[in-house]
Amino acid sequence: MVFKKLLGSLGVGGPTVDTVLDPGAVTPGGSLGGRVHLKGGSADFTIEHITLELVARVEAEQDDGESEGTVAFERFTVSGGFVLAADSEHSIPFTVSLPWETPVTELYGQDLGITLGVRTELSVSGSRDKGDLDRLTVRPLPAQEAVLEAFGKLGFGFRSADLELGHIRGSGQRLPFYQEIELSPAPRYADRVNEVEVTFLAGADAVEVVLEADKRGGLHGGGDSISRFTVGAHEIRSRDLAAEIDGWIRALAEARSSYGAPDTHGHGDGSAHHHSGPGLGTAVAVGAAGLAVGVVGGMVAAEVIDEVGDFFEGDEEEEGGDEG
Repeated sequence: MVFKKLLGSLGVGGPTVDTVLDPGAVTPGGSLGGRVHLKGGSADFTIEHITLELVARVEAEQDDGESEGTVAFERFTVSGGFVLAADSEHSIPFTVSLPWETPVTELYGQDLGITLGVRTELSVSGSRDKGDLDRLTVRPLPAQEAVLEAFGKLGFGFRSADLELGHIRGSGQRLPFYQEIELSPAPRYADRVNEVEVTFLAGADAVEVVLEADKRGGLHGGGDSISRFTVGAHEIRSRDLAAEIDGWIRALAEARSSYGAPDTHGHGDGSAHHHSGPGLGTAVAVGAAGLAVGVVGGMVAAEVIDEVGDFFEGDEEEEGGDEG
């Protein structure tokens, strides 16, 4: 979606900015390309800099509940230092690299409700204004898809996804928030876990995976169990991830049956997040396609479109000329 907007802080007769991203989804750590189109105003203007800012809608836990806000997590200066003549047109191509931890917003073409955008900031003759806000679509890396495919093979289904403000202790997390994707268990695991959350912390050569299970209460109660492992970019075909995940879930029952026994597949603090591979991707796209699907399908598609649209439209209204 492209928004074309008069720069409010410059008033009538100022230049306009229209940023167009290259079509298609990008991947974490991948290249994002596009063009910034400028239209000159009624007089010459000095363009000091043009900056692209990556923003996300993030949830934050508070004492009185949850709140939502917009967090900027990366900035790129793509041009600047020139005079835009009156009534002239100028187009600036750009290519920037996304952070490796950029959240995933879709699985196999289905929107997950994660709201990311690219905001264009124009600094003109001492005044700044945030013009365009364009939706950013991000698909999973192959290693992320492999983990989600493993969950899909085990019968897990997509439940929900969001972004949480905070840091996963003991991790190499770089962004100020992390993605949380919740999975519903297959029937054969339902006596052990209520849900599983998966978090991906991607890097250039590998993806750290944090799994957190909300365990069923038993003789000694429920609680959370956390496990971590790393999937190298070149290990996807050589590892049986489904067997590893199955072993971790089975260990939950063993830990629960032994009073005071620790979880056997790793410790740590943090949140879990999840992505889906072909199995889960199919579930997200077409509903209950043989998987234990939670809130997904047409309901997700309708609600997500409304939420995302509100974010971009609301941001445009709020940003209209509030900086000078």
